Amino acid sequence: MTILLLGSGGREHAFAWKMLQSSLCTKLFVAPGNAGTESIATNVNISPTDFDSIKTFVLQEKIEMVVVGPEDPLVKGIFDFFANDNDLKNIPVIGPSKKGSQLEGSKEFAKEFLVKHRIPTAAYDSFTKETVEKGCRFLETLQPPYVLKADGLAAGKGVLIIQDLAEAKDELRNMLVNEKFGEASSKVVIEEFLDGIELSCFVLTDGKSYKILPTAKDYKRIGEGDTGLNTGGMGAISPVPFADDILLEKIETRIVKPTIEGLQKDGIVYKGFVFIGLINVKGEPIVIEYNVRMGDPETEVVIPRLKSDLVELFVAVANEKLDEVSLEIDSRSATTIVLVSGGYPEDFEKGKVISGIENVTDSIVFHAGTKADNEFVVSNGGRVLAVTSYGNDFQEAIKKSYQNIEKLHFDTMYFRKDIGFDLL
Repeated sequence: MTILLLGSGGREHAFAWKMLQSSLCTKLFVAPGNAGTESIATNVNISPTDFDSIKTFVLQEKIEMVVVGPEDPLVKGIFDFFANDNDLKNIPVIGPSKKGSQLEGSKEFAKEFLVKHRIPTAAYDSFTKETVEKGCRFLETLQPPYVLKADGLAAGKGVLIIQDLAEAKDELRNMLVNEKFGEASSKVVIEEFLDGIELSCFVLTDGKSYKILPTAKDYKRIGEGDTGLNTGGMGAISPVPFADDILLEKIETRIVKPTIEGLQKDGIVYKGFVFIGLINVKGEPIVIEYNVRMGDPETEVVIPRLKSDLVELFVAVANEKLDEVSLEIDSRSATTIVLVSGGYPEDFEKGKVISGIENVTDSIVFHAGTKADNEFVVSNGGRVLAVTSYGNDFQEAIKKSYQNIEKLHFDTMYFRKDIGFDLL
């Protein structure tokens, strides 16, 4: 098959790396890709949300499958764009329909879905500019800390957790009236704070049956000890050590199964990944949020643990025959440590020359924000590289990643030295 993969981050490099191990994948294009994907596949300078250019390219290159990495094209309806076009409708797109993508595209839609299908989640209400003062009164009924979530896509930065009631009210007004997150915060969901430890559950579904992929836990904050600003993710581990069989059984019966059944009951076409952000509160799994694609950097630890052929799984998803293929998982642990540009997640410089990648042994280097510049690889984003390693447990895997990071260098390179610290 000739396949087109959309996206440019570490998640997409991990997908490309895995898909190219399949005998079913004869040619792989990545749009727009990065220096890592360029070294193993063919990059194409097309934006994942430029559907018309994607159509032209797909027909020109006789693409037989499109795999969507990031959320933007999904929320904007790339699945429907293909399904409703006579020239494209027979080309499978791995990713949910526009309606299914609302699970990530709208926090309110997701909350309503959770409540409707009796899936455990935090108590909530949603507010607009017109009802901002009602929202302030709702805050008064809750115990701190207060959780405010921009309804729309805000690149992972639209969630605020605030201790002080007056500050929470100010931020609510800031989001709704002053449009702090632009269109994304024209509606804000306020929900009760849940105290526990977070983990991520990844599911691949053809809309009828599903496969649960390995669990993972990522580290969002820029600073050690989980301090400082939120980022796209500074590292991840898989499997999650505290996710024992009892917790996993609860996750499947109370959350995964009713989610897939809920999509069917609501007539929502969904062929792709469901990423369920969970919190373990005293042994009870509760849903924090849905995402409609794989996480990043979690993909870089989950995908390397799949022994199964990823393209074969995607074909089964497209043909609604996922129940006919088996999912094999590597029993080893995997960890990834993310190397970022100095200043990230705020202002940072690009174009720093990266050295030492060829010296890494016994780890996989996934490129995120990189590009090829003549004979050099240079930084081209906030998150630059992800170093993934296997181990008998996550401590051994982490140690390998840190040992290999010592061989890597670019100006202002920063990484957290405490990934997994909270699990020891």
